[in-house]
Amino acid sequence: MLVMLGGAIGAGLRYGLGAWIQSVSGPGFPWSTFLINVTGSFFIGLVIRLNLEGSLSPEARLLLAVGILGGYTTFSTFSYETLTLVQQGEWLKAFSYAVGSVILGFAAVLLAYRLAGRFA
Repeated sequence: MLVMLGGAIGAGLRYGLGAWIQSVSGPGFPWSTFLINVTGSFFIGLVIRLNLEGSLSPEARLLLAVGILGGYTTFSTFSYETLTLVQQGEWLKAFSYAVGSVILGFAAVLLAYRLAGRFA
């Protein structure tokens, strides 16, 4: 039940935030998916570290990591949008999007993991 509840919350957050970001940024680059992936990576870093330090119950980890963040992050959409950019001949945008998402996502999870270690 916690995973389903969290998934619904995460999917709603992804949809609402993604629509808002895209309305602000406009077409041409999938900023909404990019920013959601980076922030999702940041929050998963926090949750993982807090879980490893014993600061989260197993139920909280299920709700937050599997449920909310599982519904919030959008790497399947990321893959499709990268393919779409390639199909449109936008190779530089596709490369920038893919590499930027992976590098900044990793940096976000590393930063959050270290920050959470200071608070645990």
